[in-house]
Amino acid sequence: MFLKFLRFELSGVPALGTGPSARPGARERSLGLGFYLSGTDGTGGALRSRVEDFSVFELSRYPRPQEDGRQVVVRLRAVDIEQNALVARLQGALRLRPASVGFAGTKDRRAVTEQLFSFRWPPGPLPGLALSGVTLLEAYRARDPVTLGSHYGNRFSIVVRDPRASPQELSALLEATEEELRSAGGFPNFFGPQRFGEVRPMTHVVGEALLRGDPQQAVERYLDWVDPLSPEPLDGARRRFAETHDVAAALKEFPPAFRFERSLLDALGRGRSGEEALRALPRNLRMLFVHAYQSWLFNRLLTLRQERALPLGEPVTGDRVVRLAPDGLDPGDPPIPVERENLSEAEVWVRSGKARVVGPLVGYETPELTGEPGELLERVLEEAGIDRAAFRLPAAPDLASRGTFRAFLAPFPALLVPSGAPRTFRVGEDGRSIRFDFSLEKGQYATVFLREFLKADAA
Repeated sequence: MFLKFLRFELSGVPALGTGPSARPGARERSLGLGFYLSGTDGTGGALRSRVEDFSVFELSRYPRPQEDGRQVVVRLRAVDIEQNALVARLQGALRLRPASVGFAGTKDRRAVTEQLFSFRWPPGPLPGLALSGVTLLEAYRARDPVTLGSHYGNRFSIVVRDPRASPQELSALLEATEEELRSAGGFPNFFGPQRFGEVRPMTHVVGEALLRGDPQQAVERYLDWVDPLSPEPLDGARRRFAETHDVAAALKEFPPAFRFERSLLDALGRGRSGEEALRALPRNLRMLFVHAYQSWLFNRLLTLRQERALPLGEPVTGDRVVRLAPDGLDPGDPPIPVERENLSEAEVWVRSGKARVVGPLVGYETPELTGEPGELLERVLEEAGIDRAAFRLPAAPDLASRGTFRAFLAPFPALLVPSGAPRTFRVGEDGRSIRFDFSLEKGQYATVFLREFLKADAA
């Protein structure tokens, strides 16, 4: 199945941009990130050399406090903990029922993170919390829980170490890239590689199996998929399971840390079907499989739009635009079709910052588009061999997705650097590190913004 994704990334999409490093590497192309918007050389450099090098602070919409509220809202600081694991630890420590912890968005694992969580709690004193690697920053009672999407965005402070560019040319390269992105109005709003799995980028592969109505294959792909571009310590055990389907042997080889794999194997060992085994996983993880496939289709669509030389930040006939709220954020209103009659008006909206050009995250209610945008969408679906109706997911209806829309271009991040500093970056005194400080709206990826500067995956 992975060969299909690899075929798409080698399917004739040209190297875009003007710099020698303009073509992304095989890993990014396999995930649909097919171009850089900037044509500058990249600085290179390593992300996450140390856990503390990647800090993300959720810009939260706090639920309104209420003294007798049944919800407890907590702000936690976590160090190097995968979010599903953190939620599971919370549930275990507080003896909460499964799926009872609310949160606004998923954060990176190898990072220092601060974010809100919520859970129901009986009247009386607030619970204490003592978890390794977790600090309780604040807690209060509220009427409403924290829900997915109930935040503004995230603030990042990220250190990149050991850039390949010399100390003498670092600042010039970074400044040139920043100027290009500012002139372009932002950066491509790709879904970043971590959307598909930080260790094994394969959640979209599992999602495809689900969308094809084959939950058994989805379970097997989660257990046996091996990354052809980056070895993993468990590759041998995964390959043996792919050959033998020996559940008992796999349970001996898969260590306790691989709790999701072990949950699936345990269910299979008790004679459960693929559909039943999948329900051993948290619903947000199962939903992620479907969303990851939508994300892969969107990345592919964004790449084809650039290949066709259609603007990312200006509408053309057949597009959709979303009007923005006064604070510049998407208010969630239905996208407006762009036709010849309202093209000029849509252009004014977008250029004045009152609207954005959006493309579909495909679902069963995704409309047919017209013009070149419609042609590109149908090409993506035809190449993938998938149709809108597949997102009804009759084999897993609780994962069905209507679809939505997402901006093609993310605006250049707001500066969050010391007062008077003109840039989003600072080069270390020895020239061997770069510190980036910026904020992004929810749903945008820091790694996608940084890849324009680093081009570390270029090959």
